Amino acid sequence: MEASLARLCAFAGRGAGNAASTGADPLRDEADACLDGMAEVASMEARLAALKVHFAGGYARVAVAMAGPAVSPQERTAQEMAVTAEVACVLTVSERSAAALLAESATLTTKLPLTLSALQVGSISWQHARVMCDETSGLDPAAAAALEAHFLDPEAPFAARGCPAGELVPGRFRAKARRWREVHHPVSIEERHRKGVEERRLEYVPDRDGMAWLSAYLAADVAVGVWSRATEAARALQGPNESRTLTQLRADVAADWLLTGVAEGTPSPKAQVLVTVPVLSLLGAETEPATLDGYGPVPPSMARRLVGDGAGSFLRVLTDPGSGAPLEIGRTSYRVPKAMRQWLRLRDGRCPFPGCNNHSLDNEADHLLAWSKGGGTGVTNLGQPCRRHHRLRHTTAWRPVDATRDQPPGWISPAGRSYPSEQQDWEPPHWPQHLGHADECREPQPPDWLEVLAGPDELAGAVGPGDAGPGATGPGEIGPGDAGPPLPVDPFPDWALFIAA
Repeated sequence: MEASLARLCAFAGRGAGNAASTGADPLRDEADACLDGMAEVASMEARLAALKVHFAGGYARVAVAMAGPAVSPQERTAQEMAVTAEVACVLTVSERSAAALLAESATLTTKLPLTLSALQVGSISWQHARVMCDETSGLDPAAAAALEAHFLDPEAPFAARGCPAGELVPGRFRAKARRWREVHHPVSIEERHRKGVEERRLEYVPDRDGMAWLSAYLAADVAVGVWSRATEAARALQGPNESRTLTQLRADVAADWLLTGVAEGTPSPKAQVLVTVPVLSLLGAETEPATLDGYGPVPPSMARRLVGDGAGSFLRVLTDPGSGAPLEIGRTSYRVPKAMRQWLRLRDGRCPFPGCNNHSLDNEADHLLAWSKGGGTGVTNLGQPCRRHHRLRHTTAWRPVDATRDQPPGWISPAGRSYPSEQQDWEPPHWPQHLGHADECREPQPPDWLEVLAGPDELAGAVGPGDAGPGATGPGEIGPGDAGPPLPVDPFPDWALFIAA
């Protein structure tokens, strides 16, 4: 840290405007030096945060030892209050902030060694460390260690793909960590969902300036459907004579619906929400969570209800039983068809610009290599940036690059720096014991699984000849393991029509 500080002080002492030029473009050299300096300062801030954690945890342990064992719960509470007050005063922060620091320091120093090590070397920020503390809260030690290893140990089984945790903005890291926690939580998501449904409620909180907050705690499918429908209705009202922003229109539309039941003059389109369902969960053979676009993991019973009741606003997508990834949709034309847009929503999950949290419903399909320059209309040449970053791409030197079937495009900045995109963290599904394990044989190919689920007649036109790759299983093979009964019959065989577009 001392060497880093010395370099930064030397640069600051010369002054940004007097930074030594090492090339033909002194302005570019100065810009690069400023960017490098900010990155080094961010790393130093993380290492300083690790020092604060070390001292806070150390003081708490020493204070407890000096006070001696508490003889009653009241005395223990008084000791904790005294420690918190001391830390709050020495840092000039509120006692609430001091209590949070002490709790997080205890967690990091006793339960999350990988997180503390990453913070000490500056590869993650203090905000990332706090997210890890939050998302491991309530987990047993083994589950907490598994979550930590998934994101911070590249040698862990099924380690997180794409950007390292420290290269994700904290909000995006929280979303990925929460999804992993939901999928691997030791308590069934069905059980936790039932408890949450019992606690549903509507809340009203007065605010300043004659305003107030109205919020509803609802089941995820209901909340996502309401949000998506309000967004589509608000977007339909936009035009050259409409001065309200999309955010304002969304609020006005929702208020009209609540106050009058039907908003006069307001369109009422259907929401179009993707539900990604592991095939075995759909068939009831497993309890692995499904994924609701724009929200995250949901109980498989919710997904089965959505697709089984024929909910027109929810589009079902089954995942590959071998890799956990959805099946591709493709077509060649300049116009991006609706089915391909839905595939982009699956692949990207949100705007692929680094750190952007704009959900895919609001995004726009964009050719990475322009059609006029020979670029094709396929998922490997398409991104789906939000309107803000779509405009950024076409009005500045920012450019998206290197999209693949399963990976959103990364971005190159005007300074020539590469910023990778966040990838969906698909995982192979869990297999019932009577079907063996997914790693006991070669990975099954999508066309054969479609045949198992829907039957050859229903697949006519859904997949073309030659789509099955080398090593594809035959009609009589049911996937991992050769023993055991066949899979249950798919109760919703018309799903093949979706991938056929």
